[in-house]
Amino acid sequence: MAQGSSNSARLALCLGVGIFCLLTLTKPILGAQFTVGDAAGWTFNVNNWPNGKSFKAGDVLEFDYDKSQHNVVEVSQDNYGSCKVSSGAKYYNSGKDQITLTKGQSFFICSFHGHCESGMKIAINAA
Repeated sequence: MAQGSSNSARLALCLGVGIFCLLTLTKPILGAQFTVGDAAGWTFNVNNWPNGKSFKAGDVLEFDYDKSQHNVVEVSQDNYGSCKVSSGAKYYNSGKDQITLTKGQSFFICSFHGHCESGMKIAINAA
């Protein structure tokens, strides 16, 4: 019986060491982080900011802005085109929102009066 518990302890130790080694050798796969609007942040005329960039599911968009002046609302493609917000839309208003992209298209606007119409909106397509 003493021999069996010794073998069990040895097996548990080997498994623990193996798992530790595996965890230290693998790197977590994290998405890229993008600051919307780059140094200017989430502001007017940012609608062309995504041009030339490649986005993937898991990438994070960071929206930096003055929360007393702007917000971020995730909308449908139709609402993006018309600069309207329908009920059930997801609002962000911290001033430093981080949104993880899912595969496919995502649309974001500022819902403050006239801001979306002034180019404060982006359309993202994540692979």
